[in-house]
Amino acid sequence: MVKIRKMLPDDIEEVMAVEHATFAVPWTAETFLNEVNGENPYAHYLVIEKNGAIFGYCGLWLIIDEAHVTNIAIHPEYRGQGYGEKLFRQSFKEAIEMGAIQLSLEVRVSNTAAQHMYRKFGLVPGGIRKNYYTDNGEDALVMWVGLK
Repeated sequence: MVKIRKMLPDDIEEVMAVEHATFAVPWTAETFLNEVNGENPYAHYLVIEKNGAIFGYCGLWLIIDEAHVTNIAIHPEYRGQGYGEKLFRQSFKEAIEMGAIQLSLEVRVSNTAAQHMYRKFGLVPGGIRKNYYTDNGEDALVMWVGLK
């Protein structure tokens, strides 16, 4: 059974497995811990799990009324099954429930699959951040949507 819930400090080890399987320059466990243990009051993170095993997560910051997706990842073994969309939908819903009137994110210009998913939620291109990704200097496409 698939379940989406709030990320807890005890989840960090499993989240790190997803992080390392997904990103060339992964965040550290300490960074995730700071995000979920209350040190960052703007941070809100969810995990998606199946039979108790975490295989994805999504984080966002809510600053006043603007939500910004910090990261979203699904372990490669679980991609292409709609789990990313399900997780993003829940994060999107929670951003609205917390009072966000706008949501934004950055996505690699080469990641057309993710861009396609974000467009399903009404996100549109808003600009380019040149050389945004430190692993290869790839540009990021900024996407955003008004929520009200």
